[in-house]
Amino acid sequence: MRTSPNTLYRGRRKYRAPRWVLVSQAGQALIELAFIVPLLLTLTLGVIEIGRYAYIAILIGNAARAGAAYGSQSKQHADDPTGIANAAKYDFSGSTSGTSDNGLDTSTLSVSSAVSCGCDSAGTITTFGCTTTTNPNAGSCAAGRWVVVVSVTASGTFNALFSYPGIPSSITVSRTASLRVP
Repeated sequence: MRTSPNTLYRGRRKYRAPRWVLVSQAGQALIELAFIVPLLLTLTLGVIEIGRYAYIAILIGNAARAGAAYGSQSKQHADDPTGIANAAKYDFSGSTSGTSDNGLDTSTLSVSSAVSCGCDSAGTITTFGCTTTTNPNAGSCAAGRWVVVVSVTASGTFNALFSYPGIPSSITVSRTASLRVP
């Protein structure tokens, strides 16, 4: 048994709906789509921007860790701020040459390092000067063990693809890594 498109069923009885009921809903899906597409595009752009920010933050954190790893190899490496900065910048760009493997320029990353010394007594570090000019007992502790710690701070800038109201288009990202020198 064939039924026409505007034949509807209510319970067990069949009835024919007025034609104006079916015609008035013809553009509803198009209107709903027009409302939802801008919302979906905004959400998509937001997810992309958050992903880009997370990527930059991870790269900067890894660069600080690479600089600290270079500096923690020995006391000579800990006192080499140029070597520490180069290790961090090479890790940041993904390359040891002038060209970048990940599209980021090493000039956008700033790196600073500091060396601190002290006595470790049961997990509590009492800070002292690292040289004999600032600390006559440098290199020895009355109680505990002498430790040297290198700290590297890497900072970079995240630039958004678009301007969003209430959100800055440029955000500074800074990460610090500290490691003991053996």
